[in-house]
Amino acid sequence: MTRALPGEPGRRVLLVEDDPGDAFLVEELLSDVDPEVELSVSGSLTDVLEHRLFASADCILLDLNTPGTTGGLDGLRRLLNADPGAAVCVLTGLDDEHLGIAAVGIGAQDYLVKGKADGPVLIRAIRYAIERRRAEAGLVRLREEQLAAAESVRLERGLMPTPLLAGSGVAARTFYRSGRTRSVIGGDFFDAVLDPSGTVHAIVGDVCGHGPDEAALGALLRVSWRALVLAGVAEPQLLPKLQEVLVSERHDPRLFTTVCTIAITPEGAGGAGHGLVRVAGHPPPVLLGPPPCTEPPPVGLPLGIDADAAWTPGEMVLDPGWSLLLYTDGLIEGRGRGGDLPLWEEGLLTLLTENAATPLDMLPGRLVELAEEINGGPLADDVAILLLSGEGMA
Repeated sequence: MTRALPGEPGRRVLLVEDDPGDAFLVEELLSDVDPEVELSVSGSLTDVLEHRLFASADCILLDLNTPGTTGGLDGLRRLLNADPGAAVCVLTGLDDEHLGIAAVGIGAQDYLVKGKADGPVLIRAIRYAIERRRAEAGLVRLREEQLAAAESVRLERGLMPTPLLAGSGVAARTFYRSGRTRSVIGGDFFDAVLDPSGTVHAIVGDVCGHGPDEAALGALLRVSWRALVLAGVAEPQLLPKLQEVLVSERHDPRLFTTVCTIAITPEGAGGAGHGLVRVAGHPPPVLLGPPPCTEPPPVGLPLGIDADAAWTPGEMVLDPGWSLLLYTDGLIEGRGRGGDLPLWEEGLLTLLTENAATPLDMLPGRLVELAEEINGGPLADDVAILLLSGEGMA
């Protein structure tokens, strides 16, 4: 048997009392007021503790002087140590105000004196004790959930990347929002890193699915990609190696990941550069204008579909003062203007043209705001945006 659940009436009462006369009187008082109360009696606290009789009781009426105690509040302490969640009312012949205060102080729900507690008083004390214990247990569970949620948020924030671009002449602005309720990260990911040769590598990816497993896999893929870049793995091998990681770590063999990567090498002063783009089933990057445009590279299969897949690079010329927008499809899959079709890439280009004067620092967040306004509410999917710009590549 288990205790009553929240919302259920507490009917099971355990009386720890060694005096048969007092036990009979309590039984009569309770039955007169509430005949449905299930009263069980034990004459020894030792038996209650050894046989865990308290486990199935919604409320316990405890005489402080039953066998198994040394008097005073010893029995109450032992009972609460055995079951800290028990709703215990002390029922004793000792009319001692100080003892009553002490009993409540260590965890009793009430202190009742025999001869002064009639049936209605007993029933009320029992019901109040049960409800207070439920409320206390609920607060404890809520606090535990809040602490667990806060710890989860801290862990997730620790998995969010900080681009490693110092000394590269490339600046990064980012935006990230998980589509999962009360979560910091989802299956989308991004990163940007300067490799040992002076090339800037950037990635934006999207693990299919929306659960915590996909979020964990996205974080793993991002960290693995960063490690490969910093280890000096050749650019053509990055996606094949990343696919190996995906295949070995995914929990479902049907799981795939779309990715867009770019490797940017400097070509001289003034922020000019050359980009090598590889797309694995992902939206291509947008070169900001005027006018903003995409130069779609060859599109390969997403990672995890074909072990022998290849991703042909596309070349991109980055003129001085260039800016490049990489993003996940959560940004463009909401409702577009007109409401019949999603925003898609064409709608995103329109938004970029209309907001060409928006400072780069504000542009990622502004794009999400506009997409949500057009959608008529929050975007359902994860959104990751990585905005790169050449600001003095040497």
